[in-house]
Amino acid sequence: MSHAPIAPRRERREPGEVFGSGFTLFADMLLIGLLTSLACLPVVTAPAAFAAASATLRQAAGSGVQVRAGTYGAQLRAQLSVRSAALGLVPPLLVVVVLIDAALLRAALPGAAVMAPALALLVLGAAVVALRATALETPHVLAAREALVRSAADPRGTLLLAGAVILSGLLAWSIPLLVPLLPGPLAFAATVVDLRSPADAQEN
Repeated sequence: MSHAPIAPRRERREPGEVFGSGFTLFADMLLIGLLTSLACLPVVTAPAAFAAASATLRQAAGSGVQVRAGTYGAQLRAQLSVRSAALGLVPPLLVVVVLIDAALLRAALPGAAVMAPALALLVLGAAVVALRATALETPHVLAAREALVRSAADPRGTLLLAGAVILSGLLAWSIPLLVPLLPGPLAFAATVVDLRSPADAQEN
């Protein structure tokens, strides 16, 4: 009885391929998504959780080793600090401001037709810059100014991240069960954009 030949494991990546292919990448994003969601439960740990996700994915891209929970845990402990906890207060405050503004817009005040899209663009831009900040390497990790500079210097990457944020929002709205998994693809998108950004090429 003949057996079908088993394809050997591919050691080399294809040109332009940053991470492993196939189900390995899919499994990594699922694991990162779940771990990041759990780490975000205290709310103030959200910046450190996303920074740890990006650092873990970056390490996996450099070493070719599959993502593990222990690796993420070590990165999370390294990212947790008083500064990251203080930055974790910004998203809830931004949500409160957005809710207040949205309530004012629903009140049919003058200029509401202009403020509604402006508010949506502001929230989208803040989300993109925040993702950029979590994907930065040391010593720029969680640096809003550096993230803003890189977002302006790499408009293509910024548009890709904006698309990822919009798609994640649509998925969260249409399929709420996917919410715990969404941090994985978002961290992956931010990491890939940062790895391929012109700023990195200039530094290297």
